[in-house]
Amino acid sequence: MKKILITGGAGFIGSHLVHLMVRKYPNYHIYNLDKLTYAGNLENLKDIEKESNYTFIKGDIVDENFINELFAEHNFDGLIHLAAESHVDRSIHSPLEFIYTNIVGTVNLLNAARNTWKEDMGNKRFYHVSTDEVYGSLGETGAFVETTPYDPHSPYSASKASSDHLVRAYHDTYGLNIVISNCSNNYGPYQFPEKLIPLFINNILHNRPLPVYGKGINVRDWLYVEDHVKAIDLIYHQGRKGETYNIGGNNEWKNIDLIHQLIAITDELLQRPKGTSTQLITFVSDRKGHDLRYAIDASKIKNELGWQPSVQFDEGFRTTVKWYLDNEDWLKNVTSGNYQKYYEEMYSNR
Repeated sequence: MKKILITGGAGFIGSHLVHLMVRKYPNYHIYNLDKLTYAGNLENLKDIEKESNYTFIKGDIVDENFINELFAEHNFDGLIHLAAESHVDRSIHSPLEFIYTNIVGTVNLLNAARNTWKEDMGNKRFYHVSTDEVYGSLGETGAFVETTPYDPHSPYSASKASSDHLVRAYHDTYGLNIVISNCSNNYGPYQFPEKLIPLFINNILHNRPLPVYGKGINVRDWLYVEDHVKAIDLIYHQGRKGETYNIGGNNEWKNIDLIHQLIAITDELLQRPKGTSTQLITFVSDRKGHDLRYAIDASKIKNELGWQPSVQFDEGFRTTVKWYLDNEDWLKNVTSGNYQKYYEEMYSNR
C-alpha cells in the first residue's frame, strides 16, 4: 500500500481531505499527523478512525527529531502538508507561533522528505497547501494568477509566503518533487468557530453581537471545502512537478452582504421573523493591515486538470448553516474546549 502522510488532518480542511482519501483510495494507507491544538478535532473523524487504511499520529511538525524519526520509520510515498496556524487575528497577537509552525515546521518536513526520499526523489511527492493571502490585496478589478507577485500584509500571510518560497527552493535546489496550491476562503462543516461563518452562526444562535470589521466592505472569494479537497486530490495525482495551482470559487462577496445572507438563512432555519438578527450587527475597528479584496483566477487548474467548483454557493451556504444548527453539541464542545478530551478517551490506552 502507498503510504500518504497528511499533516493537519484533524483540522477543518484536513479532516475533509482525510475522509476523501481514506474512502476513495483503499490501496493507500493514510497517516494523519496533527498536534491537536485548539483547531484540531478528532471528533471530526469518528466515522473513519477504525478503518484499516487509516492511522492517527499525534505530533508537532516543529519537533525536528520527531519528524525525522517519523519519516525514517514509515518512508512515506507522499505528503500533503496542511498543518498551519491560519487565523489572521491570532497572527497579529502572537506572530512567533506562526513563524515556528508555518516556516520552521515546513522546513522540518522538507528536510525529512529530502533525506528520506533521496534515492527515489522523482516518484515521491511533497504537496504544500497554501493561501491566496500571500498575494496581498486587489483593487476593485482583477484576480490573482499563479504568477502574481507576493505581497503579504499580515504575519500569517507572510509566514505562508515564506513557506511557499522554501518549498519552491527545495524543488529548484534539491530536485524535490513538489506542487503548491493557493486557495481562497473555504466554508463548510467542521470549521473552528473563530472564522467568520461558523462564528456568526454560533453568535446568531445565542443572540450575541456580530462583530464586523470597518464598514464590512472587504471582499473575499468563497469555496465550499469539499470542492477544495477534490482539487487537492487532483493536484496531488495529476499536477505537474514544480507547478503552482490557484483554487478559487469564482464567488466574491462583500463581508457585509455575506453576513446579511447568513442572517437571513439562519433566522429562517431557526424559525425567527425575517431579519431578526440584523440588530446583532456591531461594527468594530478595522483589522490592522486588512486586505481589501481577494479574487482567484482558477483557469489554470480548470484547463490542465478539468477542475471547477461543483457546489453552487446558495446550496453550499444553506447546507453549511444547517449543519452547524443540527450539530449544536459539536459547537458547544468546540467552544468549551471539551472536544480535546476525545483524544485522551480514544487513544490514551493504545
